[in-house]
Amino acid sequence: MKSPPLVVVMGISGVGKSVVGHELADRFSLDYADGDDFHSEANIAKMSAGAPLTDEDRWPWLAEIGRWLAARGASGGVISCSALRRAYREVLVDAAPRTHFLHLVGDHDLIKSRMEHREHFMPSSLLESQERTLEPLEEDENGWAFDITPTPAEIVEAFVSLADLPPTH
Repeated sequence: MKSPPLVVVMGISGVGKSVVGHELADRFSLDYADGDDFHSEANIAKMSAGAPLTDEDRWPWLAEIGRWLAARGASGGVISCSALRRAYREVLVDAAPRTHFLHLVGDHDLIKSRMEHREHFMPSSLLESQERTLEPLEEDENGWAFDITPTPAEIVEAFVSLADLPPTH
């Protein structure tokens, strides 16, 4: 029998990680966490002020997310996390080797519009910084990229099909 999925819904700010993450977690009755909740107050203050995070800012945050994933290695779970660079994803996979990545991608103008019409500490002024930092999934990584224009349910269905996940309850 296949183990319940362990998934990081990744991508730049504004792509819908939380919405798709909730949809996927609900489908499998799994724990869900938002990676934003793992940021330190200093990280949130920095981003709120329009300053991008450095690798040094991100390492402790990624370690916390890795611990969350590792604690759900057997039971499964879904977490949203930007995971912009391969090195960041490697921290997560080192902590929880069977992690899948669901990478949400979309048009710059659509993402900027979404960011400008929501309540969040991440200002739309950091969109370009996130786009520059992003390293798309590579062929040897356990994941797939999905365009953000379909509904969250359609994205989840496509991911479940590609990831060959166990049937839902």
